[in-house]
Amino acid sequence: MSTRLSQRYVVPVMTVSITFICIVDGAITTVALPSIARQFHLTAAALDSVVVVYPVCLGMMIPSSAWLLERFGGRRMLLWSLGVFTAASVLCGAAPDLPSLVAARALQGLAAGLLTPTSQALLFRTFSHSEQVRLSRLLIIPQQIAPAVAPLLGGVLVTGLSWRWVFYVNAPIGLLAVLFGLLFLAPHRDQAPGRLDLRGLLLCAAATGVLMYGLCAGPELGWSRPLVLGSLAGGAVLLALAIRTELRVPEPIMRLRLFRDRLFRDTNVISLVGFVPVLGAMFLTPLFVQDALGGSALDSGSVTFTEAFGVLLTMQAVGALYARIGPRVIIGTGLLGVTAALLLFATADAQTGLWTMRGYMFLLGLSMGAFFMPTTIASFTTVARSDVAHAATLNTVVRQTGAALAPATVTTLLVLHTSGAGGGAQPPLAAYQHTYLALALIAAAAALIAFTVPDAGARRAAGAAGRPATGAGTAEAGDTAPQTVPDDLTTGHEKGRASGASPVLEGQSTSR
Repeated sequence: MSTRLSQRYVVPVMTVSITFICIVDGAITTVALPSIARQFHLTAAALDSVVVVYPVCLGMMIPSSAWLLERFGGRRMLLWSLGVFTAASVLCGAAPDLPSLVAARALQGLAAGLLTPTSQALLFRTFSHSEQVRLSRLLIIPQQIAPAVAPLLGGVLVTGLSWRWVFYVNAPIGLLAVLFGLLFLAPHRDQAPGRLDLRGLLLCAAATGVLMYGLCAGPELGWSRPLVLGSLAGGAVLLALAIRTELRVPEPIMRLRLFRDRLFRDTNVISLVGFVPVLGAMFLTPLFVQDALGGSALDSGSVTFTEAFGVLLTMQAVGALYARIGPRVIIGTGLLGVTAALLLFATADAQTGLWTMRGYMFLLGLSMGAFFMPTTIASFTTVARSDVAHAATLNTVVRQTGAALAPATVTTLLVLHTSGAGGGAQPPLAAYQHTYLALALIAAAAALIAFTVPDAGARRAAGAAGRPATGAGTAEAGDTAPQTVPDDLTTGHEKGRASGASPVLEGQSTSR
C-alpha cells in the first residue's frame, strides 16, 4: 500500500534510480572481469559467457514487457523486476564458480529487460511533452554521471575489497529504491491486457535473444565462426517469422503497427542508425588512447569523461529550444556535429596529445546532447496513451539493437583494416582513422534522415503545457493522426478518463 505522495516526484525518482543502477552495473562489471578470471582460473574466451549472457537475456525479456505491464500494472512490474535485479546482483557477488555467476547474470539480464521499458512507460504516462522536455534536463545528469564514475568505483572496489563488491554495490541502491517504491509508488494501469500472443512472444523472444548473441559474440569469437554465423542467420529467420506473425494477429505482443506512424518510425530509425557512430566512438576512443597512443586505463577514462560535460551543457539548451525549433533541426544539427567531431578524431595520430583528445570528446558530447533526448520524446508525440507501453517496448528493442551494433561495427572495421598484419596483431594507426571516418559517414546518413522528419506536431505538443503526454501531437503531412486521449497528467488511480470511463486499477478484475 502506497503513502500519498505526488507521482510527479515519485516516478522521476524511481526512473533515476533504475537508470543509475543499470548503467553502473553494465560499466562496472567490465572492470572486474580480470579478477574474476584469475579467481576461477579462466581464460578470456571462457569469460565471454559472463559478458554475453546479460544482453542475450535482456533482449529475450523485452518483448514481453508491455503485456506484463498491462497485466500486472506498472507498480508491481517495476518493483518485482527491481527486486529480482537486486537479488541477482547479490547472487553474482556470492557465486562460488563460473556456472553460478553466469546463471545469476542471466537472471540480472531478464530483470533488466523489464526495468527500462516499464520505467519509460510510467514516465511518459505521468508527464506531458513539455514537462518531459524540461524534466530531461535533470534526468540526463545521472545518465552521464553513472558511466563516468562506474569504472573509477569499480577500480576502487576491486583493488580495496574484491571483484564481488562490484555486484554487492547494487544491493543498497536497489533495496532503497524498492523500499521507496513500496511506500510511495502508486498503481499505474490504464487498461486491461489483451489476450497473450504466446506464439508471437516465443518468436520475438527467440529472435531478439539469438540475434543479440550473434552481435555480442561476433566481435569476440570472430564473425566467421559457425556458431556466430548460425546465430545471425537463425535470428534473421526467426525475426522474419515474428514480423509475419505480429502483423497478422489482432492483439500482437509487439505492436509493429506503430511503425506506420511516420514520426514514430523515423525517430526510431534515427536512433538505430545514430547509436552506431555515437556509441561506437565511445567504444573506439579508449582503445585508441591505450593501443595507438600508449596511454593507461586512467588516461582513457579521463578522455571519455569530458563527453559527459558536453552532453550536460547541450541538454540545457535543447530543453529551452525544443518547442521553438522542433526536434528535426535539433537532432539533425546534433548528428552533423557528431559527424564533425568524428572527422576530427580521424585526424588524430601518434603525436596527438591527451588534452586534444579530451577536447574532441567534449565536442562529441556537445553534439550527442542534441541527439538522445529529442529522439525519445519526439517518438512518443503521436502515440496514444493505450499504446505507450508497447511504444516503450519497441523503443527499447531498437536502442538495445543499436547499442549492440556499435561495438560490433567498430570491431569489424578494425579487423578489416588489420588484415595482413599477422595473427593477433594490434590494429595499426590507419585502422583507427578509417574506422572514425566510417562512423562519420554513418552519422552523416543519420543526420540526413533527421532533416526529413515531420515535426510540427512535436513542436505543438511540447509548447502546450496542458496537453497529455501521449497522443497530443497534431498530425501533419506524412504523420498518422493521433488518437484522442484524456487531458490528464497524472496516473490512472488519481483521475478518471475524460470520457468518464474508470481507469483499471491493479488487482481489479476486468473482462475484455
